[in-house]
Amino acid sequence: MASVNETIRSASAAGRGVFVGYLPVGFPSVSECIDALVSLARGGADILELGVPYSDPVMDGLVIQEATTASLNAGFRVRDVFTVIREVRAQVDIPILVMTYWNPVVQYGVDRFSRDLKAAGGAGIITPDLIPDEAEEWLEASDAHGLERVFLAAPSSTDERLRSAVTNSNGFVYAVSTMGITGARTDVDTAAQELVARLRSVGADAVCVGLGISTSEQVTDVCAYADGAIVGSFLVSALSQGGPEAVERVSEALSRGTAK
Repeated sequence: MASVNETIRSASAAGRGVFVGYLPVGFPSVSECIDALVSLARGGADILELGVPYSDPVMDGLVIQEATTASLNAGFRVRDVFTVIREVRAQVDIPILVMTYWNPVVQYGVDRFSRDLKAAGGAGIITPDLIPDEAEEWLEASDAHGLERVFLAAPSSTDERLRSAVTNSNGFVYAVSTMGITGARTDVDTAAQELVARLRSVGADAVCVGLGISTSEQVTDVCAYADGAIVGSFLVSALSQGGPEAVERVSEALSRGTAK
C-alpha cells in the first residue's frame, strides 16, 4: 500500500489532485460503515478518512455530530476503529487515515493506539485538537510505528504556527478552508487559497483543503491550488439518506473534479 504522501505525489505527477473522503466509524452500524467505506474507495476516493466518534466534538457540524452520536449510542468502542480498518483494507488498497480528537487516543494509550493502528493497516492520524507543541508523545509513537501525521492549519494561524504544522506533518497539512465547523456549503471560503499560499511559503509540499466542500466543481477549484480536497459532511448525508450505494455515486461524482 502506498503511503498518504506517496499517493498525493503520484496524483500530482499525473496532473490531478486527490479526493479524501471522510466517514465516521460505526455509522449507521459497524458493518454498514465498512460497506460504505469500501463503496467510497471504489467510487474514486484516493484516501479514506475515518472519524472516531467523540462525545465533545469542538469542530464537527450538525450532520457529523448526529452520526457520531448515533454511533456512540449504538455502543461504539475505540477498538472498533481497528476492526473497520482491517475489514476495509481486506477489500481495497488505498491509505486510511484516522481523524480523532486527542482524548480518546490518550485514554486508549498513545503507543498502544499507534501500534494497533499500524497492525490493522492504518496509515496515520489527523489530530484536529492537538498542536505540534504539545504532541511530543505522538511524534515519538508515530516515528516508532511508521505512521503519518496530519496537523491542521487555519486562516487565523500565525506564520510560526503554520511553519510548525508543516515541519511536523509528514502526510499532508490539513488546511481548514474557513473559520467554523464542518458542513457542506455553497462555496468554499476564499481564505483557503490564501492559507495554502502561506503554507507553501513556509515549505509545505502537500496540502489538502477541508470543510465545506460538497460538489465536483468545488473539488476542481480546490485542486487548482492545493494537492487535494477533503469531503465529509456531504458524504455522511449521502450515507444517511441512501446507504453505501449513494456514497459510491457521490464518490464517483466528486472524484471527477480532481483533474487540475
